[in-house]
Amino acid sequence: MRRIMQQPMVMIGTDGIYLGQKPHPWLYGTFPRVLGKYVRKEKLLSLEKAILKMTYLPNKKLGFRDRGAVKENFFADIVIFDPDKIKDCATYTKPNRYPEGIEYVLVSGTVVVETGEHSGSLPRRVLFNLAGTFRL
Repeated sequence: MRRIMQQPMVMIGTDGIYLGQKPHPWLYGTFPRVLGKYVRKEKLLSLEKAILKMTYLPNKKLGFRDRGAVKENFFADIVIFDPDKIKDCATYTKPNRYPEGIEYVLVSGTVVVETGEHSGSLPRRVLFNLAGTFRL
């Protein structure tokens, strides 16, 4: 997995979905795990490459032309985190644990996490990509 993760065109994502009280821990911890374990601790990827693999590359591959980068006229999907503190906390026995080190999350410009706490906002809409598949 470590060798594959380092390949230039490999993207990082999760198939974790919320199903009741015990979702898979990946739902809460995939990206913080990559940033905390594989970037900070193991130095497998640079922070910039990991973020590219989690944001721009998947959006480009799925055909979303207005997401995945901080640019004018793009949707403001932004996570502000402390690279020295970010880590996953979800486990198989406690899968609903939020990660540490994330201060703010904006989805389409709406604040969803503020000073580490969920704001209660749930901005979302169905997005169709060029292949006709969708996501929430």
